[in-house]
Amino acid sequence: MNLRYLSVTEQARLVAAGQVSARELTQHCLDVIQRYNPDMKAFINVLVDEALSRADELDAELSRTGQPVGPLHGVPIAVKDEYAVRGVRTGYGTNCTRHPAPDDCEVVRRLRAAGAIIIGVTAMPEFGQWPLTESATHGYTRNPWNRECSVAGSSGGTAAAVASGMVAAGLGGDGGGSIRLPSAWCGLFGLKPQRGRHSLAPDTNLWHGLGVVGPLTRTVADSALLNDIMASHLPSDLYQAEPWAEPLTTAITRDPGQLRVLLAENPASGPKPDPLTSAALHAMGKLLEDAGYHVEIGNLPKYAPGLAMIGQMAGGVSDEIKKLDLPERLEARTWHARRLYNLLGKTAPGAERKGEALAKQFNTVFGQYDILLTPTIPTPPIPVGRLNGVGILGAITASLPLTAYTAIWNVLGNPAAAVPAGFTPDGLPLSVQIVSAPHNEPLLIQVAAQIEKAMPWDNRHPLD
Repeated sequence: MNLRYLSVTEQARLVAAGQVSARELTQHCLDVIQRYNPDMKAFINVLVDEALSRADELDAELSRTGQPVGPLHGVPIAVKDEYAVRGVRTGYGTNCTRHPAPDDCEVVRRLRAAGAIIIGVTAMPEFGQWPLTESATHGYTRNPWNRECSVAGSSGGTAAAVASGMVAAGLGGDGGGSIRLPSAWCGLFGLKPQRGRHSLAPDTNLWHGLGVVGPLTRTVADSALLNDIMASHLPSDLYQAEPWAEPLTTAITRDPGQLRVLLAENPASGPKPDPLTSAALHAMGKLLEDAGYHVEIGNLPKYAPGLAMIGQMAGGVSDEIKKLDLPERLEARTWHARRLYNLLGKTAPGAERKGEALAKQFNTVFGQYDILLTPTIPTPPIPVGRLNGVGILGAITASLPLTAYTAIWNVLGNPAAAVPAGFTPDGLPLSVQIVSAPHNEPLLIQVAAQIEKAMPWDNRHPLD
């Protein structure tokens, strides 16, 4: 049986039915990782023994009871290097920690409770500062669709692992586009959930409210399933999203109706899209129009995140640097910028309040439209190495244009999703972003599922 590129739901069904054992599936994923990871650098830590041992335990449990332990029974999942995995060092993209995490973070705990097998930890730039997965510690993570191209970031290792078929899904984090951007450049579906949707325990928040945790998947149904499993609140969580009326796996079966769509090619700040991205955006608008949606072309309100967003990011990075055992191992760019981060981080509380006020103003657009349709990222994948030899200001200059369409939704907190939108003539993925009013991930899942049905994307793979 060919297990390559099966979805999470397909993998779980096969294991639960006894057609494939959890060990067989896990060993298959490990074999694919062994073959492609040395060149691609998606994983920085592959948990071979732990994953196989857990697979054996799950197989024994299924044999004993005849029932899977949960909806992810035996499915290998990757975890980004900013979330605690019991017994594994959490490095935030650095080589500055020596003590393993004593416990799983809450979302990893929930995935394990659902039967998932944590197979390894994936690469990210230091602290997720940049939308390009490049670092002095781990090198370049390369795009499965073209090894000379970037995967974007910061959840680039997870994106490469999922797009290449090493795993069917993995965890990412999004503080300015870091789920959506690598999903866009790797041909994946990536939903940034509403701020406060998933617990960040043992932390109270991520990047002073900018960041959220979520999955990267190849199908919309897989994202719905994983987000349903992960959705939770703990008393320690600083933010708590409004609960959904029904699970996403139920919402996905419903037709969203004839929605009002604003197609906006201008970003809130930054450059407009290149011609190929613009063409993909308008083609998607036509697809939705043909499906009965009312699509209007217009503009987003102008907004430059400026020091407000940078203050939240700087405060978050400063918090994470304090957790390191060996900060002297930081790459030079981060080491020299740490004092600046400390200074700017003091503005984070004010930036959070500004973001809350801006949300009330900006979200008035959803009184007129149900969803927004924008590019996810202004260009198709660019060559790796954009951060080579540049300092902190050069890295910021290189990064800000790539987040032109995504960062605003981290400031405001709204859910937003990257949806595959075809390919360039050279075979590189294109993507559009759909955005809803606060707390309305079910609507985004419904729209994305309609798009996926109209123009399926998971029948084309980079390493075929």
